[in-house]
Amino acid sequence: MSSRWRLTGLAAALAAAATLALGLAACGGGDGPSTGSASNPQPFSLELDWYVNPDHAGIYTALERGFFRQAGLDLDPQTPSDPSAPIKEVAAGRVDLAISYEPEVLLAADKGLDVEAVGAVVDSPLTSLISLPEGGIASTADLNGKTVGTAGIPYQSDYLETIMQTAGLSPSSAKEVNVGLNLLPALIGGRVDAILGGFQNIEGVDLRLRGLDPRIVPVDQLGVPTYDELVLVARKSTVDEHPEAIRAFIEALARGTDYARAHPQEAANAVLSAGMGLDPMQTRAEVAATLPLLAPRQGRPYGYMDPSAWGAYAQWMAVHDLISSAPAPSAVLTNELLP
Repeated sequence: MSSRWRLTGLAAALAAAATLALGLAACGGGDGPSTGSASNPQPFSLELDWYVNPDHAGIYTALERGFFRQAGLDLDPQTPSDPSAPIKEVAAGRVDLAISYEPEVLLAADKGLDVEAVGAVVDSPLTSLISLPEGGIASTADLNGKTVGTAGIPYQSDYLETIMQTAGLSPSSAKEVNVGLNLLPALIGGRVDAILGGFQNIEGVDLRLRGLDPRIVPVDQLGVPTYDELVLVARKSTVDEHPEAIRAFIEALARGTDYARAHPQEAANAVLSAGMGLDPMQTRAEVAATLPLLAPRQGRPYGYMDPSAWGAYAQWMAVHDLISSAPAPSAVLTNELLP
């Protein structure tokens, strides 16, 4: 999970939180989401993982192109008050669908929440180890004696431990500092030599635009098992009993993502129109960096989640005592609703 909280984005999220309760009351609950027709679409609520950003390019492109309406859905995207809220809201039945993270799905399932991943939005890690030339980190071996800033998310500490061990270093040979939401200021200001928690397509792009020549390495290239960074999450009971609207949503999102990848300027405009306070130049650069990451891997349908990869990542979480035991992939994900 990234700490991609620029001040403008944080302000947007806080403003949206003021209206979230009304949206939840209007859109959640009932026996389950349903589909209508293009002329009479049915309400369907989606809670984002955080404020509007380029990871949502497919969603907002599909909205602007009318793909959700054509699928019989009147989509209402909502911005959460914090990134941990969406999965709780969908588990409680207050929203139809949420965007969250594979680690959060496994943590929620370990707590007994009624949730299931139904599709991947980004099927590889965006979370990266990021450093600047003055940090002197040309390889992970150079982390010895360095200071690494994290956002304080528990499994980021375990990422760092795994990265150090993979490089043949003692985990204690690098100092971890919890900088909270201030990853970029801590790195740019020289408080830390590297950051772990920023996204390659958000913080990485920001640093490049500043001309700072960052070194950006996704965590699955450093020893952490690969995982789906962003996933769609629904209630398992809803998937079992009312899958039609979720299937329609994923199909419309696949169309929106394909269109966004073919029309990057329109995709950037859609994100800018939906977001509040986003910097146009930076957003366009972030969208350009993000669109290739939204594509399904060759030979797989849009949204596909690899059960074996989920099993390996869950086992890693269990070994690190982040969850009590590794669940069977079939207990936490389904590919049955993909187009």
